[in-house]
Amino acid sequence: MKIGEVFLLIRRFSMKIFDSHTHLNDEHFAGQVQDYFDHAQKLGVVKMANVGSNAALNQRAIELAHAYEDMYAIVGWHPEDSLNYDEEAERKLEAQLADPKVVALGEIGMDLFQKSSPKDVQERVFRRQIQLAKNLHMPISVHNRDAFEDTYRILKDEHIETVGGIIHSFNGDIEWMKKFLDLGMNLSYSGVVSFKKTKEVHEAAKQTPIDRILVETDAPYLAPEPLRGHQNEPAYTLYTLEAVARYKDLNPDEVAKATYANTMRIFGLDK
Repeated sequence: MKIGEVFLLIRRFSMKIFDSHTHLNDEHFAGQVQDYFDHAQKLGVVKMANVGSNAALNQRAIELAHAYEDMYAIVGWHPEDSLNYDEEAERKLEAQLADPKVVALGEIGMDLFQKSSPKDVQERVFRRQIQLAKNLHMPISVHNRDAFEDTYRILKDEHIETVGGIIHSFNGDIEWMKKFLDLGMNLSYSGVVSFKKTKEVHEAAKQTPIDRILVETDAPYLAPEPLRGHQNEPAYTLYTLEAVARYKDLNPDEVAKATYANTMRIFGLDK
């Protein structure tokens, strides 16, 4: 057995990692889910939450959650798809949210980079889904792209502290870190935290309290260093975790233990 293989086996049995936000329900992984799941297990990524963005991808996330004991589903309507959110879509979403393996409502939020749905429509659908989450006492997973001010304003207006949730793939500075934490949200770091030039994100990760931090891949997007530019996959949560540990000056095992426990708690899986 090669030294590298021994190293991976040691990691597998000494570290449990939870990829809090991934997309094995995406077409990029069609027909290959088992291979990606097995690879993740070898690198210590033992649990993962697949995230939907519309009725079809929500359903696929649920199907995977039932096919794999250690997979869970997060379902909701992404801001890019919010133009298609109507009464029928909401009825379908409510039915999907009732599935026992659904652990959060998402990914929902604001995206002012994409132009597929107008800003006012995104906000209306975001607020409506927050109300659904509050009615169900369910945490939310928030997408924020080029929309810090609007995302914060809406979460504050809607008193998100009553259910809490996750700012997924957090890529802000310390000031935004503090603002979202003050609202009762938790921060999930993706491969962005490992990029060499994202200094503000490095500092935010360093300052984020260890009991409010999660790790994710957002696969197939945002592959971390040293694999930047490649298709991302749940196994690579390991590299994101190591980047967080480096900036927090902690042992990766400590960060793995904390982020795993945080994710279990937020998703209500530790009861």
